[in-house]
Amino acid sequence: MAETLQVPGATLHYNVRGSGPALLCIPGGPADGNAFTRFATELAPNHTVITYDPRGLSSSAIEGTPREDLIGQLADDAHRLINAVTSEPAHVFASSGGSMVAMELLQRHPGQIRGLIMHEPPMTSLLPDQEAEARRTAAMDEAYRTGGAFAAIAVFLEGTGLGDPAGQPEEPSPEMREHMAAMKPNLDFFFQHLMHATGDYRPDYDRLRELTDRITIAVGEDSGDQLAHRAAVALADRLGLTPVPYPGHHGGFDEHPAAAAELTRKILSQS
Repeated sequence: MAETLQVPGATLHYNVRGSGPALLCIPGGPADGNAFTRFATELAPNHTVITYDPRGLSSSAIEGTPREDLIGQLADDAHRLINAVTSEPAHVFASSGGSMVAMELLQRHPGQIRGLIMHEPPMTSLLPDQEAEARRTAAMDEAYRTGGAFAAIAVFLEGTGLGDPAGQPEEPSPEMREHMAAMKPNLDFFFQHLMHATGDYRPDYDRLRELTDRITIAVGEDSGDQLAHRAAVALADRLGLTPVPYPGHHGGFDEHPAAAAELTRKILSQS
């Protein structure tokens, strides 16, 4: 069921499926609520699953420009969205950069969150080679400045290890070209605003350690040495947690929705 929610400076478009305890899915990067379609369908028999387009992405129009504390603004949006659907505490499943929003949400509103699963949070500030991370970010900024969104996403995929390991991708189909064109506004918002907000975010680690009974950090079984996998492991180590392997790669919950949903239900049943 598609609905809208007015929040300060934006209109959020969201969908609610299923029944049972509420579960909010927070996408990462330039992704929107569609990233969770298959996963949400598998979870719907046991959960009221909320998927949405964060402000500035896809159908969730933003008024003006984001405020400086964009992660905080996105966390406030998530807080309001949960309140619009349920008066009870909710579970949260956050993918990639959406984990930064989820951490901020948990810190600001701990009573609202029953359990939080963060799937490969890219906490790259915890990795040892910060000079390499700075070079990677600068390369993406330069690619975006000189070549636009599609040039920058190519640098992003190469630098994070999320690109095609075999080399050059095949010529995109007409359907893929249509999807890429539709995603361009999201990519623009990501490279202009979200990328740096995500990379600059620093949670209150002491506060999170007080809440680790509600936190699960997931890593893809097939992600290998990819940047987000290593960063997720570093975050787990910082919080004194053991990463939980999920099927597939960085987007494994979409690649293997039934298996990922089964594991998610098992984890959330303990919170």
